[in-house]
Amino acid sequence: MFLTINGCELYVEMLGGDDPAKPLIIAHHGAPGLGSHTEPKKSFGSLSDEYRVLVFDARGSGASGDEGPFTHEQWAADIDALRQWAGEERIIIAGGSYGGYMSMEYAIRYPQHVIAMVLRDTAPDNSFRAGSDARARNSDRITISAEDEDLYLRQREGRVRNNEEFKKSWGMILPLYDHKLDMDKVRERIETTPYHYATHNYAFSVNQKNFDLKPQLKDLKVPVLITVGRHDWITPVAASEKLHELLENSELKIFEHSGHSPQVEEADLWRATVRDFLRRHI
Repeated sequence: MFLTINGCELYVEMLGGDDPAKPLIIAHHGAPGLGSHTEPKKSFGSLSDEYRVLVFDARGSGASGDEGPFTHEQWAADIDALRQWAGEERIIIAGGSYGGYMSMEYAIRYPQHVIAMVLRDTAPDNSFRAGSDARARNSDRITISAEDEDLYLRQREGRVRNNEEFKKSWGMILPLYDHKLDMDKVRERIETTPYHYATHNYAFSVNQKNFDLKPQLKDLKVPVLITVGRHDWITPVAASEKLHELLENSELKIFEHSGHSPQVEEADLWRATVRDFLRRHI
């Protein structure tokens, strides 16, 4: 369904029915301008037997509208408006990668409405990005030619000029994400991804510049599950270990046979880990 949230049409799905006795999970996708509700739907959908699970395309992503601003403040306000629409006072907030950024942003800005948090392959600040550049350049999975160097840099810095460039630059780095590479799946994903280059540009040229949640994370007291793939190239294990250090009521689980997406590469174990955590804390 489409809902008008803070002046923007957002695509929203509620899994698990409308039983108010079920706790509500709001799960945020990653990759602004590339991601959509389909990732958190696959990740958390199986939990809809015990929870209501709300998934959506954030403004500027997927099937949702492109009305700005694409700030963390606005995206967090959209999450809270969805919470109000769902009629729930307190929620479990969840997200992976950039969706993890937004989960933490929401918990910091609206702590009274959070009972637990589930994070996947994310980071407390932008200090890990330099290492990801080195890992990309040293990987034997991709080759950044002299001809592609400018496009690669503009993608990292949020300066792509249109969706065609965005698609090409995404295709350049996509083989890095999974531990076990399947080029057929990579090609399929390139073709089926919804592209919103302006959203990506704002997220990485503006939002990322001063992104640093470390000072605020120590004040969060809710239980937090932190999950990460051992072979994640872009938000490495060290980023999750830093989160675990900062969040005093947190648990860290490393998935040994995964890259950036343990919810895909070790799906059964990842879902069992999340379910166990929530049963113990909710």
